Formats: sequence, C-alpha cells, structure tokens
Amino acid sequence: MSHVTINPESLGAPKGYSNGVLTAAGGRVLFVAGQVGWDEKQQVVSDDFARQFGQALSNVVTVVKAAGGSPEHVARMTIFVTSKDEYVAAAKSVGAEYRALMGRHFPAMTLVEIKALLEEGAKVEIEATAVLPA
Repeated sequence: MSHVTINPESLGAPKGYSNGVLTAAGGRVLFVAGQVGWDEKQQVVSDDFARQFGQALSNVVTVVKAAGGSPEHVARMTIFVTSKDEYVAAAKSVGAEYRALMGRHFPAMTLVEIKALLEEGAKVEIEATAVLPA
C-alpha cells in the first residue's frame, strides 16, 4: 500500500515529517500504543536520549511488523518528549536512529513536550497509526 505525502508549498518545506499523508481506503488500520525506549525485559535501555528514541521507534516498528506491515505503512506518529531541549540537542543522533529504522519515509508527525512519562527514566514515548494492506 502506498501513501502520498501532502505538503502544500504555502506551508513551506517540512523537515523530517510530512504535513499530511493520503492513503487509499480499503486497508487495515493499526493503532500502536505509546512505546518507550525499553527492551523485552521492560527495562529502559539507556539514559541517552537518542538511544531511547531509537529503541522506542524500534518497538513501534516491531508492532507494525507483527501485524503484517512494514515501516512505510506508518501514516502518523506522535512523539512525546520530557525535554524539548534534550531532543533538539540530540537531533543529529535522533535523525540517524530514525533513518536506520524508517529510511526516507516521513509520515505525518507531531512532537509534544510533556512534564513526565509514566515509566521511570523514560524520556520519549512514540505512538503511531499505520495503514496496512487489506
């Protein structure tokens, strides 16, 4: 299933996301719960922001693959971070983690700074919506 990115020129060129993603009806919609940067033992993998981001995104991709999809089926992601400043400071490493898992696929994304996450030590949580082939 392919998605068409919608990026109106009047909004300027987005950096690392798409303003909109259009997909044909008839697919299956998968809602991925918020994933934090923990491993199979539910232990946060590192105190490093980029490493946590990479693990959280890997967990999202794992759920998508378990449902029969692949990273390019992700149509939307919401990223919650406990520190916008830490996210910005780690942007280059975060980008590398992102590209290693998602390639050049940029779904519609929102980044929100929040006070805290439920999981102790977690700095980032990612939830996603994917549209899988019927």
